[in-house]
Amino acid sequence: MFAFIKGTLIQKKEDSVIVENSGIGYKIFCSPAVQERLGKINDQVCVFTYHYVREDISALYGFPGSAEHDLFILLLQVTGIGPKVAMSLAGSISPSEFALSVITGDIQRLTTVKGVGKKVAERIILELKDKLKGYVPDVDAMENRFAGSGTEEAVAGVSVIKEAVSALVVLGYSAPQAMKFTNEAYSDGMNTEELIRKALRLL
Repeated sequence: MFAFIKGTLIQKKEDSVIVENSGIGYKIFCSPAVQERLGKINDQVCVFTYHYVREDISALYGFPGSAEHDLFILLLQVTGIGPKVAMSLAGSISPSEFALSVITGDIQRLTTVKGVGKKVAERIILELKDKLKGYVPDVDAMENRFAGSGTEEAVAGVSVIKEAVSALVVLGYSAPQAMKFTNEAYSDGMNTEELIRKALRLL
């Protein structure tokens, strides 16, 4: 319903903010971490929003950027994940770090987020990893890139790019997009987290 709302940040509460636009105050639920990123009281802000509607609730959830907004939507697709937990995750962990945690099965990192226990983390990893089924990166094309390099460097480079590609696919980018931009972003010695961050900037 609302892609984003631009206006004046007039109030902050524990779990929400109010943004005034054209005389209307919009109550937008967001985590304290997101509130800090939005700005200070009386600042002009742009909040990416998701209108969550169920039989007993209609609420706006807000994020500082489209990547966090998309991560929130992705998390709502996981069995048992409601808007509060999804908001906590999307506001506490960067999209690139989240995607990397899913790809590598890093339960410990996910459980550092408030409201996420071990079972929830395991379910997130299981269900979002399933989205990658049927996708096989073009390993030959990636290995050609490292022609002439030492074997260890080639193996490391291919591994980093494959993990980054998979992470971007989890975030909703197409496999060709993910492959194109990770290859463009990669430089020797780069780790997976660095590559995902750089590729996201290019995207």
